[in-house]
Amino acid sequence: MTATTATSTPSSLSAPNTGATVQLIDVVKDYAGQRALDGVALSINPGEFIALLGPSGCGKTTALRALSGLEQVDGGHILIDGKDVVDVPVNKRDIGMVFQSYSLFPHLTAGENVEFGLRMRKVGAAERRRRAAETLELVGLDHHVGRYAHQLSGGQQQRVALARALVTQPRVLLLDEPLSALDAKVRVQLREEIRRIQLDLGITTLYVTHDQEEALSVSDHVAVMYGGRIEQMGSPAEMYSAPATPFVAEYIGTMNRLEGTVVDGGVSHAGTTLRIEEAQSRPRGERVLVLVRPETVAVERANGGGGGVNTLVGDVVTQTFLGPVTRLKILGDGVDVIADVPTQKALSLPVGTRVAAVLPAEGARLLSLKEDVPQIAEEPVPAGR
Repeated sequence: MTATTATSTPSSLSAPNTGATVQLIDVVKDYAGQRALDGVALSINPGEFIALLGPSGCGKTTALRALSGLEQVDGGHILIDGKDVVDVPVNKRDIGMVFQSYSLFPHLTAGENVEFGLRMRKVGAAERRRRAAETLELVGLDHHVGRYAHQLSGGQQQRVALARALVTQPRVLLLDEPLSALDAKVRVQLREEIRRIQLDLGITTLYVTHDQEEALSVSDHVAVMYGGRIEQMGSPAEMYSAPATPFVAEYIGTMNRLEGTVVDGGVSHAGTTLRIEEAQSRPRGERVLVLVRPETVAVERANGGGGGVNTLVGDVVTQTFLGPVTRLKILGDGVDVIADVPTQKALSLPVGTRVAAVLPAEGARLLSLKEDVPQIAEEPVPAGR
């Protein structure tokens, strides 16, 4: 797709939207006896962009639909600017929505599709056309106002859907995996456009996605959901560097998860004592997970002896080319580690090479090990996402 990028914000939309404060308080939703939302609590400040991230079946789309009014909740409160809207119909909540499917009317032009919400609000024809044209310019489609859906690419159709959600000037914008049907290059381009427009308008935004790269790249804060609850919420940097639960550590980025026991001097794992700074404040004998990002693991050829401080010895069993870095999987006696090393260096560490993987003392994070540590692949998919 060759997309047209807007260079300026049309005049009637240039003043930042004040945005609304949004709160979900202990929201509960059941489907046929299965709990999709289990006391969800979420606060969004005016003009804030929040990404709701999680695997299929975690409840993220159900939470968005509950906020929009498309789902009736079984408990809790939903507040927009302090007003409980649980019993307020969809068309009275001042919310714009963009869905995964474009849902454009095929018999209407792009301009007419954008005008539709204004027509339902009894806005005059001249005003409808003006506002639709301005909003299409905002999303970079001002030259496509007369085209029908079948004459537009997927990315252009989703831009029309975004314009249709924005033309009524809502105070809250909800996006339900809006880019998942697009190819990778268009997804990156369009998510950046969505973020630019959101910042220009100052609109409070909730963006539902299962794509962690999308969530981390465009949001002010990320909320990770699992099993109908929010596991953790924080800035993208916080979510990546300081996961609060084993599930978040598994879901955000790639993580080494090494089980061990706190001992004097560190954590015992695979016959080696790992000197982890955080272990000093843990009780001796506690079972823990040592969480280490692959990019923080240093790899060198083994010198023939045992491992040194914070060093695990094993063999390179696979190499995965990732562009500037190559991911090595290292296996040994009780050792199972992945490490991202510069691709040029990986050339000197082919499969079968005996290597020493050195773990950082300060970059590692410890979490208490519990028997019910969730695994993403095993997560059930309830009736509501």
